[in-house]
Amino acid sequence: METRRGSYPAVTVTAELDKPLSRWLWLVKWILTIPHWIVLIFLWIAFFVVTVIAFFAILFTERFPRGLFDFNLGVLRWSWRVSYYSYGALGTDRYPPFSLGPEPDYPARLDIAYPERLSRSLVLVKWWLLAIPQYLVIAFFTSGMHAGWWSSGLITLLTLIAGFAVTFTEKYPRDLFALIVGLNRWVLRVAAYASLMTDAYPPFRLDQGGHEPETADAR
Repeated sequence: METRRGSYPAVTVTAELDKPLSRWLWLVKWILTIPHWIVLIFLWIAFFVVTVIAFFAILFTERFPRGLFDFNLGVLRWSWRVSYYSYGALGTDRYPPFSLGPEPDYPARLDIAYPERLSRSLVLVKWWLLAIPQYLVIAFFTSGMHAGWWSSGLITLLTLIAGFAVTFTEKYPRDLFALIVGLNRWVLRVAAYASLMTDAYPPFRLDQGGHEPETADAR
């Protein structure tokens, strides 16, 4: 009998490590991503407003309006792509598109399953009370999440180590890549839960690697 870890089907985070990566480009990506940061500041303000509107919609109708859901998903997708390009992973040198869409050809992708119904009772507590343990964990990973890029914390530290490794060896350590993507995956799962986009509680589990773990089964 073989048992495999189950995925977290509510949120799917995938990433492909591009090869080769420039030895030096990562040193100036903070400049190159400034236009994205400016746009994302306004998008995250809108994201917050949309989440507040969705809170009341769920409370009264048990539904997250699809148009609002798609907008928030788009903001998270955009943020993940910019983070993956810059100091959330440095996993690609392909400049992120200015897009809220899925962009299936980009090496960093995010999808969140649209819930047909959401709990009225959970919406009152999940984003603050139930999510507190998760916030404590990801605070160590990120030291705060800011408009789609992570300013400090474990993720940034590991990513900078990866950048130096690329500079001196022309290789991105595979195990380090798997860990960095796993940490980002945890953060994005919590972001989706805290922003009311799913009732599925994020697992306290570090799923490493560029692809989600396979659905659990037994043989």
